[in-house]
Amino acid sequence: MKTFIVCCLSACVGFTGRLAAQDYRLSSPDGKITVQVFTRDSLHFTITHNGQVAVPRLDAAMELASGEQPGIGAKVLRAVTKSVQQEIRPVVTVKNNLIEDHYNELKLSFRGNYGLQVRAYNDGVAYRFETDFPDSITVKYETCNVQPPAGSQAWFQWVKRWMNHYEHTYEKMGLDSLTETRTIQLPLLITTPQAGNILITESDLYDYPGLYFTGNGNGYMKAIYPPVVKKERINQRGTKDWDRRFFPVESEPYIARTSGRRTFPWRVAALASDDIQLLNNEIVYKLGAPGKLTNTDWIRPGQVAWDWWNNWDLTGVDFRAGVNTATYKYYIDFAAKYHIPYIIMDEGWYELGDLTKIIKEVDVKAIVDYGKQKNVDVILWCVWRTLDEQMETAMKQFEDWGVKGVKVDFMDRDDQAVVNFYWRCAAAAAAHHLLVDFHGAFKPSGINRTWPNVLNFEGVQGMEHNKWSDKNASPQMAVTLPYIRMFAGPMDYTPGAMRNAQKRDFAIVYDKPMSQGTRCQQLAMYILYDAPLQMLCDNPVAYEKEPACTAFITRIPTTWDRTIPLQGKVSEYLVVARKKDNRYYLGAATNWTPRDLMADLSFLPEGTHRITLFKDGINADRNATDYKTETITVSNKDSLRIHLAPGGGFAAIID
Repeated sequence: MKTFIVCCLSACVGFTGRLAAQDYRLSSPDGKITVQVFTRDSLHFTITHNGQVAVPRLDAAMELASGEQPGIGAKVLRAVTKSVQQEIRPVVTVKNNLIEDHYNELKLSFRGNYGLQVRAYNDGVAYRFETDFPDSITVKYETCNVQPPAGSQAWFQWVKRWMNHYEHTYEKMGLDSLTETRTIQLPLLITTPQAGNILITESDLYDYPGLYFTGNGNGYMKAIYPPVVKKERINQRGTKDWDRRFFPVESEPYIARTSGRRTFPWRVAALASDDIQLLNNEIVYKLGAPGKLTNTDWIRPGQVAWDWWNNWDLTGVDFRAGVNTATYKYYIDFAAKYHIPYIIMDEGWYELGDLTKIIKEVDVKAIVDYGKQKNVDVILWCVWRTLDEQMETAMKQFEDWGVKGVKVDFMDRDDQAVVNFYWRCAAAAAAHHLLVDFHGAFKPSGINRTWPNVLNFEGVQGMEHNKWSDKNASPQMAVTLPYIRMFAGPMDYTPGAMRNAQKRDFAIVYDKPMSQGTRCQQLAMYILYDAPLQMLCDNPVAYEKEPACTAFITRIPTTWDRTIPLQGKVSEYLVVARKKDNRYYLGAATNWTPRDLMADLSFLPEGTHRITLFKDGINADRNATDYKTETITVSNKDSLRIHLAPGGGFAAIID
């Protein structure tokens, strides 16, 4: 890592200055973003972007049970500024193998044992509190109230307090739609009349609850948090969801009890003049705490043959398909044939409530050993609370069996206690060299930098929703998620359906699900979506019937050296190029509106290149499974014409 840091105790010419007594100005390295920090009476900010006011006012404060109120009426004792220019080489290269971490920072120390860090990047602003009290503290509330410009709109995901799986449909509405009776989750994308896009989220979230917003009906956004849970609903063993969903029924009058000497989560406001700038912004990762592992050689991203979505629906075999040893050996044989490094054993392999009691139809050790013979490893699904209660016993057993990862499901909360489970789980898994895929999860918030064995997160209306809904996992959502949800970090959307349907043909069939949109949109997702642990959601028999598509999908990496957004608009379409080693990949997708696009290939190096492409067939608007594959030669002086059918896609590998 190359790092250049310049520090000073007062104003540094070129990036920060004093406005008046106790007020400060901080600019991004390129000068396009400015933060004015006002500390008299109350702490608040104004953020401008390209000369336009992006956030007229953001109020920040904390209220502690002991009576201290960081951010309210305190005197600045010291102001330190620094400029940092460094390179981060992530263990898991979700978007890029080299991340430029370049920012200017203002650090204020206040009377009363607390401080504030503010950072201005070229693509966003972040701030966080820090405290220095000798004992633990109780946080009653943290103010993070935002007044966007008048006339702004936002992409809302409405939630109920305080059970939330983060799987909600985006609705674009005026900010005045947000009233005190409604709650929205993050990430939140706001479109302003003149200052471009603002995306609000958080990073380095630990030992603290997740941030949400409510409002006053006039465009003002007020922070709200899940309180500390005092009592949960008692679940009766054997009833629906008894082992996994624990509803709060009584709460404490505070949001966290935590160490008095700590930093708090970063509050992030990313800024983008153009929608496609959101596709390659890694500010959340940069703000995550640096990694805790010295040996990461065992962390291997890759594709996964998944069972649950396709309901173990095998045909033409001489055994009863289901959750049993023979079925999983079949999945392993399929994975080995296509060089897929993992299979997942999803729900059903253990007796609910006890990870040490395996059902008689399954021999986990035999399955793992069989996989090793074929160079295919096993990831095990489990319920979070059961794992938490048996953490060390279960993790040791998984490692002894030779299992390589865990898919942990149904947390469905992000109050302080449940947030802490994520960190406890990540650390315990790392101690036993296990990968982690969090399902039923809140948004990524930087933990995957700190614990790089955490490879993926759900927190998204993924393909599973097509098993029970015709609205959620639609092509419109497919081209909305990359700009907003995926901004926070990887997402386990689980693409790969071989049964595909246009809107008029789509049917909800739980045990034989299909996708909305074309076959080529499913293929494109493997290029467009960040997912270091990427599922193949359909069953081996379905893939064997489509060998061309299967061979193409399994040639696509799950991590990237470089990401190159080319064009797009939120909820309408996107075109993205990727690079891995000496090969390039190109993906495109649209909502239900057909499109004709021209993709500029100037990102390619000099010389001629062979493209193997899959595109929507001429009849894909009638039959979503229709596609055509071609191999052509191009150079970086060419543009490639792409036709997208309704719900369509395009995917190419460029040698």
